[in-house]
Amino acid sequence: MLSTAIIIATLFYALLGIVVFVASFILVDKLTPGELWKEIIERQNMAVAILAGAVALGLSMIISAAIHG
Repeated sequence: MLSTAIIIATLFYALLGIVVFVASFILVDKLTPGELWKEIIERQNMAVAILAGAVALGLSMIISAAIHG
């Protein structure tokens, strides 16, 4: 059975992971030269989109491993 404490802890860690992911992705966006979203959306630069996706996957794996322990 799932108790209320387990559900609350799960939601807390999910929210924490999302917040850390968004903050990390914004930091990566600021540290890279140029405007990341402008390159992807306006110029439709596929290479930058693949790089952003790889960064997102890498950050997700690091954050999940850090939260999981």
